[in-house]
Amino acid sequence: MPATMSNNLANSNGKTVLLLKPRGFCAGVVRAIDIVRIALEAFGPPIYVRKEIVHNRFVVEELQGKGAIFVDSVEEVPNGERVIYSAHGVSPEVREASAARGLRVIDATCPLVTKVHVEAVKFAKEGYSLILIGHHDHDEVIGTLGEAPLVTQVVGSPEQVESLTVPNPDRVAYLTQTTLSLDETKDIIAALQKKFPNIKGPAAQDICYATENRQVAVKHVASDADLLLVVGSENSSNSNRLVEVARNLGTNAHLIDSCSDIEPDWLENVKTIALTAGASAPECLVEEVVKFLDSKGFGNVEELEVMPENVRFGLPPEIVEAIAAAPASATAD
Repeated sequence: MPATMSNNLANSNGKTVLLLKPRGFCAGVVRAIDIVRIALEAFGPPIYVRKEIVHNRFVVEELQGKGAIFVDSVEEVPNGERVIYSAHGVSPEVREASAARGLRVIDATCPLVTKVHVEAVKFAKEGYSLILIGHHDHDEVIGTLGEAPLVTQVVGSPEQVESLTVPNPDRVAYLTQTTLSLDETKDIIAALQKKFPNIKGPAAQDICYATENRQVAVKHVASDADLLLVVGSENSSNSNRLVEVARNLGTNAHLIDSCSDIEPDWLENVKTIALTAGASAPECLVEEVVKFLDSKGFGNVEELEVMPENVRFGLPPEIVEAIAAAPASATAD
């Protein structure tokens, strides 16, 4: 948020907004959006994108306005055209279909999702049955499941663990979707460890740093807030988990796409609102919510940085080469 906005609002005597930090875009989302924007500038439209580049309606509509064409399947992309894979990753089957159509692929898969794919392949090659913790219909889980579909089962709750059967209970490993609730995932892992005492897991947790940091920030202020608002789209897993974290701590919480989703009765008898944003929600939407709340009497804005976040991911070679080939004037812009 611009410092001027924060300072002006903080000078009023209204009710309080606790603006959580870190919030909003994570490194994987920044990378994915940059890839689409640079591809459009370097190669010109149309640029096809398989699935939503990130799960945020505002971002998708903005990129559509610049010439990006979003498709559900690579079969919808004309032969030989450029296609970008979303940040959620794809299965080997999708990669094969792209190759068969001669598509020029630019991979915007988040490096932390790629890490999970690599782990799935490794465990499968070593003869393990795989348990993938996540939401079965989420794009990320669909892509990871495709790496070793014959040996992978998806579970989304401790209860589902009870019905699992595997060829060898001593050769089982688990992986997780990167955008899950830390607390819920711990319960599922505990259930897996009880059922399969020799189960193996990833060397480092699969839940991404940004998902964890935003959940920790919510926990940090949950007891001080009468209401938590999470800016994020309905199909954003990590945004939904932030709402769940707050509600599990007894704090009233709602997911909003924009300030227009805020219901007047949510603000009744509320003195302190905590405000955050999912990892795919742009900061401009947060700023609009702050302005809206200011108009409703919530003029004191306190930005609370729970922890620093300075992660950056490199761009794929096709984009690096496009940047290098751009005229100096374009680079300067």
